[in-house]
Amino acid sequence: MHILITGGLGFIGSAVIRHLVRTTDHVVVNLDKETYAASHAALEEARDHPRHVHLRADICDAGAVQAAFAAWRPQVVMHLAAESHVDRSIDGPAEFIRTNVVGTQVLLEAARAHWAGLEGDAKAAFRFHHVSTDEVFGSLESAEDKPFDETTPYDPRSPYSASKAASDHLVRAWHHTYGLPAFVTNTTNNYGPWQFPEKLIPLVALNALECRPLPVYGDGSNIRDWIHVEDHAEALCLAALGAGQPGGTYCIGPRQERSNLQVVRTICAVLDRLRPDPAGPRERLIAFVKDRPGHDFRYAMDPSRAEVALGWRARHGFEDGLGKTLAWYLANEAWWRPIRERRYAGQRLGTAG
Repeated sequence: MHILITGGLGFIGSAVIRHLVRTTDHVVVNLDKETYAASHAALEEARDHPRHVHLRADICDAGAVQAAFAAWRPQVVMHLAAESHVDRSIDGPAEFIRTNVVGTQVLLEAARAHWAGLEGDAKAAFRFHHVSTDEVFGSLESAEDKPFDETTPYDPRSPYSASKAASDHLVRAWHHTYGLPAFVTNTTNNYGPWQFPEKLIPLVALNALECRPLPVYGDGSNIRDWIHVEDHAEALCLAALGAGQPGGTYCIGPRQERSNLQVVRTICAVLDRLRPDPAGPRERLIAFVKDRPGHDFRYAMDPSRAEVALGWRARHGFEDGLGKTLAWYLANEAWWRPIRERRYAGQRLGTAG
């Protein structure tokens, strides 16, 4: 079949494309605007694979999106294109509203028109899969609070999470009002190879390699649940290719909560083992900085329902997955070094407010 993926040059989208090319015979049509965080290299062997097609286009461009549907007539849409960095949303929320909200509406309308023109089994089999975040559920206020699940009310707290919550609501509205066979998956913090260095794990790792301060917001007690991107990609593909049901919601997570300070200390310990610093243990570089405006304390999800529905469980333990990830960054300086020198040098974001 033909699978239309938006945001396929992003961190999670590229992992999904790699997984599909390696494990299926489907044609992947990759529609990506190529923003600052896009990486063709992250596609690895899929980049020049005959079953991968790249279309450079903005999901807010209705004409380009409609043309993609007309040319490729996808049976499945996996919508991953999004502005995703909370700190950037604090500094400039408008682009998040444009891409995450308006772009989703444009894509839904194109998908609805395409789906309306299908008949019989093809119409019944069509799926629109919207990929979202646990941040739409707000903040858990203690380590003992019950994790989020598919019934948790929405309570977004940042411009990023509010824009994603809006897009989730649009997808459900198009399903309820128009019958579009759509569903939503929400997931936790992702990590792994090819992640743009503005996110916590690569930022701290690369700073540590360069003996620069390792910034930790507040006292480092904020808690996140960390899923390896390859585990997430596997779950997304299972959902998109049959397990996800129209109108459904699936909370995808690994049950691997860590405080930010725990994550940073683990990065230091792994790098001290893989590439010792003659100046001493890298924990000496930890620097507590002013907290992010509106910083949510804890995100965690109960993935029990999704695990049963998708027949899936996360394969990577956090320490094992982090070790492989850091080894990857050590071996791939040729990829991240130009990014640090020309596109993002590790400077503090999200200071507005």
